[in-house]
Amino acid sequence: MQPERPPYEEPVGRWGTTWRLILCVSVSTLAWWEISQAQWHHARPLFFLDGALGAISFVLVWWRRRHPFAIALATGLFGLVSASAAGPSLLAFASFCTRRRLTPIGFIGAVSVAAGQLFYYYEPRTTDDAPWVNFTTLIVITAAVAATAMYVGSRRELLWTLRQRARDAEAESELRQAQARSTERERIAREMHDVLAHRISLITMHSGALAYREDLSPEQVRESAQLIADTSHEALTDLREVLGALRREEPMRPQPTLCDLPALIAESSDTDQRITLHMELDDPSAVPDRIGRTAFRICQEALTNVRKHAPGQRGWVRVSGHPGDGLRLVVHNDRSVRAAASSPGFGLVGMRERVELAGGRLDITTNPESFEVDAWLPWPA
Repeated sequence: MQPERPPYEEPVGRWGTTWRLILCVSVSTLAWWEISQAQWHHARPLFFLDGALGAISFVLVWWRRRHPFAIALATGLFGLVSASAAGPSLLAFASFCTRRRLTPIGFIGAVSVAAGQLFYYYEPRTTDDAPWVNFTTLIVITAAVAATAMYVGSRRELLWTLRQRARDAEAESELRQAQARSTERERIAREMHDVLAHRISLITMHSGALAYREDLSPEQVRESAQLIADTSHEALTDLREVLGALRREEPMRPQPTLCDLPALIAESSDTDQRITLHMELDDPSAVPDRIGRTAFRICQEALTNVRKHAPGQRGWVRVSGHPGDGLRLVVHNDRSVRAAASSPGFGLVGMRERVELAGGRLDITTNPESFEVDAWLPWPA
């Protein structure tokens, strides 16, 4: 039963087949050229037998990968009576050695050397080299071919392993990022629940007042109708962002807004971090809750990364913007030596997902001295 073909053994292309064939013909020609002349003049039957076995070996070598041991052994035995089979014999032996099975390699190598040495004693020679010279040459050639082929096989397996690991790592990375995006969508859906419930309750309250109260003035009716229209529009905008996000039923809690940002900075500054807040907004409470909460979460994740990757380093947070122009949040921190050794997580993936769901954009700038997160969020007029 033939051994299973190794997964790292790739099919030979047209160019690979061509140069292997040229190499086999060259080796067989060098090995048989002078011997063929002596065979023709002194042992003509041996000449035809040598050529026939050489031709058969060139045919058999095409199946060296399907039956590596049998083809290598057969072409090695051809060396007993055929010098023209030297090229295919070396190719079949080298192909078998790439699988790096030491015991069969040693057996076939010994058979090939013994066959070549026996061929030396009865061939019609044109030279008077000593037997030990021929034996040493066979040993050196066989050992060199085996060592080179085993190195090639080891390198093939290494490259295949590295490529396989790269493909597995890429697939795993894509899966983990998809899971991170899904988790972030679920978190956003839970946070949006409070805002939607609040706005829908406002719509219900004002619409009920319009339906049952008859003492409202026309101005009060218009104000209530306008409030219902504005609240409905905002609720639809929030709902559009969370559609498609899977969510689990969990206890809800009030979510922070941009007005809670100073407390977050103060909390971060209570540790060994030195974070400065530059609030360039006249009234942070004027920022819509949805945008303010997104900015708060971005800042919270950025400060978490600062504490993780740059402990003890200086940093600052700048919040600016106007209705109609958008809200801009910049978190900047100096880098430390530990930042280069820290393993990256999925905080930036979730942060980018949150910004994209809000209709904004996120830019991350990194260099050896600092790290900066620059987020822009839409702030309707």
